[in-house]
Order: sequence, then C-alpha cells, then structure tokens
Amino acid sequence: MATILLIIHGLVAVALLGAATHQTLATWRHARARPGSFLGRFRAVPSAAFADAIVLLYVLSALLGAVVYLYFRVDVRPGLERGAHWPALGFFDIKEHFVSIGLALLPAYWICWQPPLVGALARTRAALTTILACIVWWNFLVGHVVNNIKGLGS
Repeated sequence: MATILLIIHGLVAVALLGAATHQTLATWRHARARPGSFLGRFRAVPSAAFADAIVLLYVLSALLGAVVYLYFRVDVRPGLERGAHWPALGFFDIKEHFVSIGLALLPAYWICWQPPLVGALARTRAALTTILACIVWWNFLVGHVVNNIKGLGS
C-alpha cells in the first residue's frame, strides 16, 4: 500500500512541478517576447490559470506526503540512520520545514493571483510564485534522492 501511495505522491508532485515551473517562467517572461519562440509561448497561456491547480496539487501532495511519511519514519529512516546517511536525512528534515512554509504561503499566493492585477501586486505574485517553485523543486529533488538511497519496499 505504501508503494502505491508513494507512486501517486510522485505523480502529483510531477504535475505540481510542471505547473509551478510553467507559471514561474511565464510570470518572469516579458510580455513582448517573440510569439513564435518556445519561451515566448509561455505567455500564451495565462499564468493565473495555474493558481488554483497549484494550490490543489500542493495540498494534495502534502497530504499524500504526510501519509507516506509515517512509513518513512518507521521503516526507512532507521535504515538510513544505520547507514550513516546524515546529509540526506538533514536535507529531508529541511524538506519537511519547506513543506510547512509553502503551506503557510498558499493563502497569500492564492489571493495574489485573484483578479484584478494591480501594478504593485505583480511583483508580489512573481515573488510568491518563485518561492513556491523553489520549494517544490527542492522537495521533489530531495524526496527523489532519499527514495533512491533506500526506497520503499527495500
């Protein structure tokens, strides 16, 4: 059961990673980009369209991660401790804190992406989107590395 939940958690995380990355690149990309270029097409999709999906995927990923975390804490972490994988465990601890910070930022992020866009709000949108994207990337990479060290079912 834990393996299935981990796979679902990973799929949700990949969808979140894609949405957050796309929105971040579109937010920071200049509006006068060449329309035919690859990066220019990021502006064709409205960045605000990703806000609800990102909030939903982030919360779903955090909930699935919390369920899988119980298995990790009881079965996987002791093996990593015996194997002296202290840097990986430390990065995973930081990951836990970043998940909490991201959850705390979600209401402000969601409110900033509600129309209309006020001039001063554009920088706040970009900053919150970038912070969330960095958190999502960090969590994805650290979770992937820790799973590869001693994955579920080993």
